[in-house]
Amino acid sequence: MVAVRLGDVVVHQLDRAQARRIAIRAQLLAAPRPTDLLAVVRQLTLLQIDPTAAVAPSADLVCWSRLGSSYQPAQLRQALERDRTLFEHQAMLRPMEDLGLYLAAMAAWPAYERAREWLRANDSFRRDVLDLLGRSGPLLSRDIPDTCVVPWPSSGWTNNRNVTQMLEFLVARGEVAISGRQGRQRLWDVAERVYPAGTPVVALEQALRVRNERRLRALGIARAKTPILPGEPAEVGDAGEPAVVEGVPGVWRVDPAALGQPFTGRTALLSPFDRLVHDRVRLEELFEYEYVLEMYKPKANRRWGYFALPILHGDRLVGKVDATADRRRGTFTVHAVHEDVPFTGQVSRAVHDELRDLASWLSLTPEGLP
Repeated sequence: MVAVRLGDVVVHQLDRAQARRIAIRAQLLAAPRPTDLLAVVRQLTLLQIDPTAAVAPSADLVCWSRLGSSYQPAQLRQALERDRTLFEHQAMLRPMEDLGLYLAAMAAWPAYERAREWLRANDSFRRDVLDLLGRSGPLLSRDIPDTCVVPWPSSGWTNNRNVTQMLEFLVARGEVAISGRQGRQRLWDVAERVYPAGTPVVALEQALRVRNERRLRALGIARAKTPILPGEPAEVGDAGEPAVVEGVPGVWRVDPAALGQPFTGRTALLSPFDRLVHDRVRLEELFEYEYVLEMYKPKANRRWGYFALPILHGDRLVGKVDATADRRRGTFTVHAVHEDVPFTGQVSRAVHDELRDLASWLSLTPEGLP
C-alpha cells in the first residue's frame, strides 16, 4: 500500500485485495467477531428492514453474520422498544444517538410540491392523527380512522391507503415515530414519546457531511458519487481521502483510519441486503463478484435461488447458498451451494460449519448437508 502526492493532494494506491480487506473489516466481517449489538449498529450506521424471511429477516441475518449465535432477535427488539438505543426511520434501524443528524432533514421534508399540497389539503386529517396518537398511542394503522379530505392520488400500492400514507409522511417530518412492532405491523406514536427530549438538531449541511463520514467509516472504501440506489445512498461525497484501486477505473474515497490495519479473514453467510454487497457496481469492481436478488424472477429463470446468501471466505466472495427455513416443518433446507470458484476442502468445511450454525441459531434441523 503506497500513496503518491499530486500537488497538495495525497492519493492512496491500493490493489483489489487491499480494497476488499478494507471493506470487509469496515463491515465487521473479519476475525475476531464483535460481541456487542449496539457497537455493531454504531459501526454499520444502520440495519435495513425487509419483510422477506425465506431464511430470516435481513436485519437479524446481518446481526448473526457479525455476532454469531450469541445474537438473538429479542435483543434487537429490546434495543428498539425498551432501551430506545435504536430508532426506526424509513425502513432502517439506526443508533438513537444519531437522531440529531436526521432532525434537520425531517424538518425540511417534504421537498416535492405534490406531497406538500396533499398535506396542506389534509391538515385537519393530520391533526386528527396526532391528537389520537397523543391520547391513545401507540396504535396500529388499522386503529386510526381515515378522516382525509383529499385521498392520496397514487395509482400504485399507496392508492386509497390514506392513513398509512399520512403516517409515513408524519414520520418523515419527525412528528410521529415508530414505537415498535406487533408482529410485522408497525406501532405508531407521537415522536416525543419515542425520541429523547432535547436532542440537539445538527444543521443540515453539517449533518450531511457527518453522515457521509459515518457512511465511509462503515463501508471503508466507496465512490464520491454513485447511481441512485433504493434506501441508503452508497456515495460519500468528499469524506475521507482519495484512492485509486489497481485495475479499476476512477477515483475512490477511503477511510484513512482503515489503511494499514491487519486483516484476518473468516467465513460468513450474508443477507442479500447486506451492506457489503448492496452496491452491485462496487461489488463487481472490488470483488469481481456477480449477484442478483432473484426473488422477483420466475422460478425457472433463477440461477442461484429465491433468496441466495452470498458466501464470504477470507477476502473473497466465493459463491451463493440457496436455502430455505421452513418453520412449520422445523427444517432448514440447503437446496444448493453454488461455487463461483471450485471450493477446496477447507472452504467446503467452513461453509458447511456456517450452515449448521445458522440452522442451530434458527432452532431448525438442517437438511441437504453432508
